[in-house]
Amino acid sequence: MTGVVIKSTGSRYLVKAGTEIYDCVLKGKIRLEGRKTTNPIAVGDYVDFDMEENGETIIRTIHPRKNYIIRKSINLSKQSQILASNLDQAVLIATLVSPRTSLGFIDRFLITAEAYGIKAVIVFNKCDLLDEAHLEVQKEIIDLYKKIGYDCYEISSFNVKQIENVKILFKDKTTLVAGHSGVGKSTFITAIAPELKLRTGEISSAHAKGMHTTTFAELYPLSFGGSIIDSPGIKELGLVEMKKEEIGHYFPEIRSRMNGCKFNNCLHVNEPKCAVITAVEKGEISSERYISYLGILNGEEMDWKEWEI
Repeated sequence: MTGVVIKSTGSRYLVKAGTEIYDCVLKGKIRLEGRKTTNPIAVGDYVDFDMEENGETIIRTIHPRKNYIIRKSINLSKQSQILASNLDQAVLIATLVSPRTSLGFIDRFLITAEAYGIKAVIVFNKCDLLDEAHLEVQKEIIDLYKKIGYDCYEISSFNVKQIENVKILFKDKTTLVAGHSGVGKSTFITAIAPELKLRTGEISSAHAKGMHTTTFAELYPLSFGGSIIDSPGIKELGLVEMKKEEIGHYFPEIRSRMNGCKFNNCLHVNEPKCAVITAVEKGEISSERYISYLGILNGEEMDWKEWEI
């Protein structure tokens, strides 16, 4: 039988085939096939499985993935983790406060989506907590990302009209919802699809950081069409499977100008006759995004806009 993985707990997998859901384990040989990821199977994978005489359901093969979102493993620095696969889009939930999402983190997420050909959307949540100064900062950030081609939304998960405006994004699509712990992913998903009744958590008052409510990624069907994948909070997002000279290709504003550089292997740092550096100097590429690019090139976590909380 063939089905889609709707939940992975690391050792067991829930696989949906038609209207039935099967509790499966992975065949040992596949698990040991020299994979560089901590999870050989991810939510969204299509797999072939069958039932043995003892009643155990075994996954035999994993279908090739259309795409996936990947990040470095926190505990195993040389390995990485696939958050979800076979996506139509990825929605990043970001917040300026409680907790604060660094803009370097946003850029790393966008780069990862660009690298695997996944449409990315940024949803700025908890707008009801922002004062006038924060709302102005948020507007500047949104204007910057919209200018380079990303769809952005400002919402409160408790504002019905705003939720309805965003809800249409999810119709008939497979969507990963990601972000730091505490940004309100589960609350947001529940607002879009109340029938799912996802567990939501609180913010730690001591550090204004989110407490984990989603332990494992899980795929849910949407009553109005499509499916949504709720993922555990991401503390950090290290780039993987990417060489330095490739990073610029995943910044749309850099990619559109790099053919004008004198050198084919230009890193856009200090090379002569660099079209990207010229565009930054002319204000055609924002200095903030360029600083972010340089930080990512050097393996640093940058936050290219500071403000008081």
